[in-house]
Amino acid sequence: MKKLSIIIPVYNEAQTILHLLQKVEEVVLLNQMEKELIVVDDCSTDNTLTIIKNKMQSSSHPTIKLFQHPVNKGKGAAIQTGIKNATGDYAIIQDADLEYDPNEYNILLKPIVDGHADVVYGSRFIGGKPHRILFFWHTIGNRFLTFLSNMFTNLNLTDMETCYKLFDRRLLQSISLRENRFGFEPEVTAKMSRIKNIRIYEVGISYYGRTYQEGKKINWIDGLRAIYCILKYGLFKM
Repeated sequence: MKKLSIIIPVYNEAQTILHLLQKVEEVVLLNQMEKELIVVDDCSTDNTLTIIKNKMQSSSHPTIKLFQHPVNKGKGAAIQTGIKNATGDYAIIQDADLEYDPNEYNILLKPIVDGHADVVYGSRFIGGKPHRILFFWHTIGNRFLTFLSNMFTNLNLTDMETCYKLFDRRLLQSISLRENRFGFEPEVTAKMSRIKNIRIYEVGISYYGRTYQEGKKINWIDGLRAIYCILKYGLFKM
């Protein structure tokens, strides 16, 4: 039976992590596919870790695996820890903040299960799914970063910065990742685009975005880093 590794990087998400884990557990995957939940706590300073451990003790789901960073390393580093420890046939990134709906895993899985894709991106900018109206300049920034990334990768993605990226796990583990913060998105996109004969698909997903008051963490400095990473990994094979 096939298995999906769900990599969940976590940092100070005490308000949402329990609900997120419950939602992920409740999802029924295509073809009765199994789930492997890989939670990576990036040295949270609130009670996130306690909530996760309590959930693991009370959960009927036997495949929640918890990894802890002794110091805060960044989201990209947490994702790398999750990737190294994934054992599923496929792997997907899941933020802990409930901006993305785990009930849509099957939308991303279908092109892979049907034998058409090796990688599937969930785009917030195509399809008829719900999309919370938030920041104009964030949208402009996302579209600019995607456009710039496409220039170097020769892909025609609409949402390079999306959290929902689903990979053939072996392909994902075959590339070397360096970025420890939010540079993961352009780096993995650039390196995936270079794999010979890779089949990348995009599907529409919903987006329940957060405000900064609600806990959103990414900022303009991360946007500048993303530009740097696009240029770095677009120009040089690292």
